Amino acid sequence: MIGGAGALALEEVRRGGKLALAAALARLEQRPDAPESLALLDAAHGAARAHVIGVTGPPGVGKSTLLGTLIGRWRGQARSVGAVAVDPSSRRSGGALLGDRLRLATDPDDTGVFVRSMAARDRLGGLAEQTAAAVVLMRAIYDLVVVETVGVGQSEAEVADTADTIVLCLQPGSGDSLQFMKAGIAEIPDIAVVTKADMTEAAQRAAADFTAALDLAAAAAAGWRVPVLTVSAARGLNLDRLSGAIGDHWGWLAGDGRLAARRHQQAERWLKEAVRDRFGREGLRRVGELSLVAEQTPFRRLAEISAALSA
Repeated sequence: MIGGAGALALEEVRRGGKLALAAALARLEQRPDAPESLALLDAAHGAARAHVIGVTGPPGVGKSTLLGTLIGRWRGQARSVGAVAVDPSSRRSGGALLGDRLRLATDPDDTGVFVRSMAARDRLGGLAEQTAAAVVLMRAIYDLVVVETVGVGQSEAEVADTADTIVLCLQPGSGDSLQFMKAGIAEIPDIAVVTKADMTEAAQRAAADFTAALDLAAAAAAGWRVPVLTVSAARGLNLDRLSGAIGDHWGWLAGDGRLAARRHQQAERWLKEAVRDRFGREGLRRVGELSLVAEQTPFRRLAEISAALSA
């Protein structure tokens, strides 16, 4: 049931600032099925306020630079931002190799921005196992939540199960439309961005190639056509257009129940993958149909399934 102790805990995290949020996220990672964790996630799930933006693309494309610039702009508009940077994992410790301080340069004294680094570990989807829980908690606290993934590829479209708006970053000279199609990349974004647009000719060619790939893939959702923009974070080129496109997509999602439907589908897909991760295909078979009723959160449903399958 949403409310009660969970609502009180959520309010404590909100009042406690960065230290309280960091402690809460650590508890969610360590004890995801504990009653207090489920109560907090239930409350946060029912109090969502943020626009969740997924930023993905190949290593070296400039995701962190672009995202750092956007965060600075959003903070200049007095909008609070929570960020999850999903890093590749150390083979020895399993921890994040890069860490948030190297990925995103933000002011540590700014109480309106919070960056959490997470290790992808053995997940192929480019997202850490606990990213969904972190996003659900942070979207009940901040105006905007951004998720930056390890990389991109056919197996890394998992960001689509976490974000409301997916920004795909491409770099000049990254290939033609056929290569985009082979990788399944054209199916991922709501907005496509060619970075390093100061490489003028190559950037324009990459934008044209990806536009052609979108046309071939028929990737546009009904009523939304994926914009393909060329930007340069270093020069501040077209960042206003990108910020505007992100806002436009949020406005489009708000119509006709699209946002609620998208998040419900994401929650059901996350639940299915979480059951598969814990119990394999046999576990999925034993559970049968996996669906969520109106106010049921995937985290509580997963805990119930885990208890039943482990009995």
